[in-house]
Amino acid sequence: MDSKTGLLKQVSLFSDLNEAAVRKIEGLLVEKHFAKNSIILSQEEPGDALYIVLSGKVKAVLLGKSGREIILSYFKPGEFFGEMALLDNRPRSANAVAVEDVRLLMLNRDAFRQHMIEHPETGMRVMSELCNRIRRADEIIGNLTLLDVYGRVARYLIDLAEREGKRVEDSSVIEGRPTQQEIADTIGTSRETVSRIFSEFKKRGVLKMSGNRLYLKHAFLQEIDRER
Repeated sequence: MDSKTGLLKQVSLFSDLNEAAVRKIEGLLVEKHFAKNSIILSQEEPGDALYIVLSGKVKAVLLGKSGREIILSYFKPGEFFGEMALLDNRPRSANAVAVEDVRLLMLNRDAFRQHMIEHPETGMRVMSELCNRIRRADEIIGNLTLLDVYGRVARYLIDLAEREGKRVEDSSVIEGRPTQQEIADTIGTSRETVSRIFSEFKKRGVLKMSGNRLYLKHAFLQEIDRER
């Protein structure tokens, strides 16, 4: 099994397919390359394809009238985006921007729909992923509404540890930690504020940064979350 086929088997949409079906869908995919900071999809444009991240990182963002970004989510290798517009025939709901140089696999609307007809289990996977993203959006809205900025940073770190952390004793280790600007854009504050709160968390022993790694203490994070 080559690397591309192996990656497709790790994508939640296709994880239940046999190898023959994966090979078939692989033949329908078109590889695309985008340089860092390139706009992959623009909000309000027609949606005509689904994208799978082969390498690099993509962010889904909304742009305010002042040009300020609100980051909705990030997509890493093995994750996909752009499926919603294929299902409801409405324009794209956000912009997709390359955080770094990326390689993507594109599946056009007709191929995607034909695949779902032949493999209904993929449709169930799509619905499951959409439900997860709606729940995540609800959490983000709730955090922005109900938590102060200190609590939003704590909640962001807790969610990050749950999604991407590797448990090591009483801590989670996260490879490829987000920048403070990325965190700020996600929770609706400034980089300076995130930097100040990080300094406080370091003093309290909540987190430690080493190179591209972030170490988070579970008990302290939960304590901070309860305080908010």
